[in-house]
Amino acid sequence: MRYTNSEKIYEKAVKIIPGGVNSPVRAFKSVDKTYPIFVNRGKGSKIYDEDGNEYIDYICSWGPLILGHNNERVLSGVREAIELGSSFGLPTKMEVELAELICKCYPSMDMVRFTTSGTEATMAAVRVARAFTNRNKILKFEGCYHGHSDSLLVSSGSGLLTDGYQDSNGITDGVLKDTLVASFGDVERVREILSTKEVACLIMEPVPANMGLINSSKEFLEAMRDICDETGTLLIFDEVISGLRVSLGGAQEYFGVTPDITTLGKIIGGGYPVGAFGGKKAIMDMIAPVGRVYHAGTLSGNPVAVRAGYEMVSYLLENRETLYKELEDKVNYITDEVKKMSEKYRVPVCINKLGSLFTIFFTNLDEITSLNQVINSNTEHYSIYFNTLLDNGVVAPPSKYEAHFVSTAHTKDDLDRTLQIMEMAFKKIGEMNGK
Repeated sequence: MRYTNSEKIYEKAVKIIPGGVNSPVRAFKSVDKTYPIFVNRGKGSKIYDEDGNEYIDYICSWGPLILGHNNERVLSGVREAIELGSSFGLPTKMEVELAELICKCYPSMDMVRFTTSGTEATMAAVRVARAFTNRNKILKFEGCYHGHSDSLLVSSGSGLLTDGYQDSNGITDGVLKDTLVASFGDVERVREILSTKEVACLIMEPVPANMGLINSSKEFLEAMRDICDETGTLLIFDEVISGLRVSLGGAQEYFGVTPDITTLGKIIGGGYPVGAFGGKKAIMDMIAPVGRVYHAGTLSGNPVAVRAGYEMVSYLLENRETLYKELEDKVNYITDEVKKMSEKYRVPVCINKLGSLFTIFFTNLDEITSLNQVINSNTEHYSIYFNTLLDNGVVAPPSKYEAHFVSTAHTKDDLDRTLQIMEMAFKKIGEMNGK
């Protein structure tokens, strides 16, 4: 691999963009890279950088490209939409049609409102919950990431963890006071906090995937539902990652637990900038112009993004019987082989997986269930793993705090090539350990 052009672009970028990137995890700092690769294009399971290097991609734009890059059906719809106009600031028929599809996938939603991102969706969902309950405080779980609005950056995950901290500067004491935090899985602590009946909502990733993938359970989610019901607290499922990924109806369908409000992200736009939040009519009627909870956006329901989403969600609906099983089989194939490598080279790992997502933690632990366990997993081993893959044409998440994503575009040849390179990484780690 040659990275000459990426290096030159980065040298220019750091002069005009903070850190040279527009989202921190892209900087590749936690995996010991001086600069990131700069992507030029993508097709199917592959991306190509500015130096012409080809990579099998397991980031998939952090989840939404479940059909791979530039899927022909999605791309055809986008071309038609662009020909009609890029933005109107007025409603379109396609917004309504996509909303109908989403409500069909998520029976917990009577109504849905589009946003321009997952961050905006979670921010608005919390605002609606506060208005509906007439309470100010919210509860979230440590290490879970719900976007970069102030109240949800407290004890957060994703890029913050990658950079070695959890609370962003610039958040007021008042905001910190109103955001309460518990450890994921701690039922009694949640019960204790919510029993005060001062908390508007519990917002949670039903499948945490921003501190690496953490296994959840039906029993835990049912406990959260019951406690929220007992205390008059709204339950918000942030399904920006799990939505349409672990199943068509997300984690709530997979586990059979229904939230009061659901938030969704870029996957409902086929990778184009979009988000949404929705729930029962009584809650959604709080939103302007029906109610007095204000939410607006010129690009909310952007015609290009919603057309991409319409094609994406339609395809998933049409192929749900086989598509999700196919994705799960691919993940099982990769992770089963990785376990064999772990034993062969005596490099201990713990693998968490669900549907089309998986995370490899380099650790002696048999199970990873908490943020502290993730933090204490071996960062150096993950860095060797990442760099070996990158230098041989495979892109994994540039942080141990993220998940790998598999798409329908990944072929058996892609998986086998990936496993060959993964074995190179495990061999290097094993040799370094003197095993």
